[in-house]
Amino acid sequence: MQSKVKEKAKVNKGIYRRFLKRPMDFILSLMAIIFLSPVLIVVAILVRLKLGSPVLFKQKRPGLNEKIFTMYKFRTMTDEKDENGELLPDSVRLTKFGRI
Repeated sequence: MQSKVKEKAKVNKGIYRRFLKRPMDFILSLMAIIFLSPVLIVVAILVRLKLGSPVLFKQKRPGLNEKIFTMYKFRTMTDEKDENGELLPDSVRLTKFGRI
């Protein structure tokens, strides 16, 4: 009896992953973008006013199985450099607006 329950659980999990997960992820992500877009627009405007352009920070990072992906986020730091042309420490470049 125990093995039949485990076997049925495997089949159900397979159906979920094969047919339901991707559409559900897409629908929920789309709903989140729609509902959060006013907040994102306000934050983008504030970043533009406080820190200037560009509004988004872009960086390549390793992801699942070390596959490189591009991450985007709102800027929180300035690009201030010292007299040698090197970026100042993060604690100096982080703005009050960025801390929020």
